[in-house]
Amino acid sequence: MSASFSNSHFLPVLQQDFARLQTIHMRDLFAQDPLRVTRYSLSAATLFLDYSKNRIDEAALDHLIELAAASGLGAARDAMFTGQPINNTEDRAVLHTALRYRGPDSIWADGADVMPGIREQRQRIVDCARAVRSGEWRGATGQVISDVVNIGIGGSDLGPAMVTQALAPYGCNGPKLHFVSNVDPVQISDILAKLDPACTLFIVASKTFTTQETLTNAVMAKRWLLAGLAMAEDDSRWQRHMLAVTARPNAAKALGYKEEHIFCFWDWVGGRYSLWSAVGLPIAMAIGPEGFDELLAGAEEMDAHFRSAPLKDNMPVILAVLGVWYRQFFNSQSHTVLPYSQRLARLPAYLQQLDMESNGKSLKKDGTAVSWASGPVIWGEPGTNGQHAFYQLIHQGVDLIPCDFLVARECESPEHVDQHQILVANAVAQAEALMCGKSEQQVRDELAESSLSPAQEDLLVAHKSMPGNRPSNFLILPRLCPKVLGSLIALYEHKVFCQGVIWGLNSFDQWGVELGKQLASQILSEMRDDTATAVPHDPSTNALLVRLRGGG
Repeated sequence: MSASFSNSHFLPVLQQDFARLQTIHMRDLFAQDPLRVTRYSLSAATLFLDYSKNRIDEAALDHLIELAAASGLGAARDAMFTGQPINNTEDRAVLHTALRYRGPDSIWADGADVMPGIREQRQRIVDCARAVRSGEWRGATGQVISDVVNIGIGGSDLGPAMVTQALAPYGCNGPKLHFVSNVDPVQISDILAKLDPACTLFIVASKTFTTQETLTNAVMAKRWLLAGLAMAEDDSRWQRHMLAVTARPNAAKALGYKEEHIFCFWDWVGGRYSLWSAVGLPIAMAIGPEGFDELLAGAEEMDAHFRSAPLKDNMPVILAVLGVWYRQFFNSQSHTVLPYSQRLARLPAYLQQLDMESNGKSLKKDGTAVSWASGPVIWGEPGTNGQHAFYQLIHQGVDLIPCDFLVARECESPEHVDQHQILVANAVAQAEALMCGKSEQQVRDELAESSLSPAQEDLLVAHKSMPGNRPSNFLILPRLCPKVLGSLIALYEHKVFCQGVIWGLNSFDQWGVELGKQLASQILSEMRDDTATAVPHDPSTNALLVRLRGGG
């Protein structure tokens, strides 16, 4: 039986670990243990993780792993992979892992084998991507497709957008990809202004096919097509330029999408886990079916590691318990992801949704209130840009902010090896600086030959000294390719899942996003009704509506 995080008998032990380690510097931990780097590093699915620069020792790590085990992580992991309805508030299985499974076995959910449907849709993705990339797919005027515009929001946008940017070198023979998510008409207008409707294909991705932002942008796209191709409203040739990706195919059919142009996924696919499904169609178009298959293969390899490795040798579990350690005991309210790769510029935004929509909860699975810290704020930017923006806060700020450094060992272009080395050197240096800091004596030694007065020297010493002892994980990717990226994404998916289990949360619902949607629909009707004089809102909202309608 799993132990609740709040009453686990490991918590007092971990409190003792925290009290012991709170005042110990990581410099001393390295000095005491010559094998620390070996002891606190591991490889999985071609990724290498050095987590030695964390404020842990063997006893603390053992207790964190025991806490994870006592929380029922092993059983929860098995339940997820075998299609049990672990999303208890929606009574759904959570089977994004099945979407990248490429073996012959059956996987069951709700009394049915889900794999035949997955394989069918996967083949349809392959066939469509090949047709578009080869020029076989042509628009209404017979021209090949040069540009694909993905219209979605949340998981239907962040995943495909992040992956296609990260794997841009693999898309040289495919169409140019564009992504529209914001309902602000500026975004889609700016994109459409550069495109030729005769050569443009739209992918409209919405799980329910009722998402306001997505359908509003889709209507604008259709109008642009009709106008640009001089088509009447009842001219069905626009269908050659618009595909639908949804778990509600009948809703897409009702809006005029052809059945053979509708790609399906399932209710048990959460939006933030959906890039492995038909939502990944733009990825397959960008990098080719073979690249998409490699992406799936990398995720599947991480799945196998997560499912089989002992907890203490399990990369997602290690990252998860370290996050719990800092969030619960060090009161770290945020966690930053620092990819030293411009290709991975969208990864922090992708992980924001993955982590914060999953574990941004104050209720446990049983509906009772959480009495401990849960999901942190996730943020970050690629290096070295971040070094000139917010690293000051990480180095000398009041809050302890754990960091993940991500570095590709191999340079993308052989002719740019020297510049890549500068990039990598900065990442390694920042991790070292965060851990080691800079002592007062080091600063005084640097100022020894200066002509500063004693008061000026003391002031500079105070400001230039850095405490260090700031934790970080260092992930090395052999190269940024589809397979490695698949493993990396799956690593973070499983990390988030593990933390949800330890905290007792349901990481797979997102009721917190629904209220704002409901109110927006009501307020929209009121904004469009010029005759309305009274609206049932709080005084501030009422005043805002009056002013926004031009009445104040």
